[in-house]
Amino acid sequence: MYSLLKIRDVVRIPPSKFGRPVEAVALEELRGRYEGTIVSIEKPDGGEELGVVVAVVDAKVDETGRILPGDGATYHDVEVDMLVFAPFIKEIVEGEVVTVTRAGLYVNLGVVDGFIHINQVSDERVSYDASRSILLLEESRRIVEKGDSVRARIYTLGILPGKGLRIHMTMRQPHLGKLEWLKGKGGAK
Repeated sequence: MYSLLKIRDVVRIPPSKFGRPVEAVALEELRGRYEGTIVSIEKPDGGEELGVVVAVVDAKVDETGRILPGDGATYHDVEVDMLVFAPFIKEIVEGEVVTVTRAGLYVNLGVVDGFIHINQVSDERVSYDASRSILLLEESRRIVEKGDSVRARIYTLGILPGKGLRIHMTMRQPHLGKLEWLKGKGGAK
């Protein structure tokens, strides 16, 4: 799910950027710092969820900055609005299959790729055909290949060091699977 997150922070404006509008420079610096990073978001119930910063949308900068001894830059208090992709457990998502492997499917969710293990593709027995790079459902003879649109449910979220946000999904529930199957073109699920 996408949400708008508002935070308070301090932005450093380097001396090389003095003379330019402070709001424009602050946005540039904040985008470089935050976009594409994983953030932890506090939920109202006290829990936390993980999200990926898609974009820094706006910044309200205090024009009065501070200079720290030994650093020629100015530091300004700032309120930042960020667009964050924060998926949650049990969320239904749709995406395009970008990679088919022996282990399962990688599905592009827009900001990140999610993973569907081969055992989570269908209730049927599923095998990998390396020559065509597809997953084959053995009873119905349906296939899943690169470029297919699928609907899945998120069942785990985590962070992998060096790889970022890891999303595990399943298609083994009613109304989930390859969209073509759900429209009745590929046989009943």
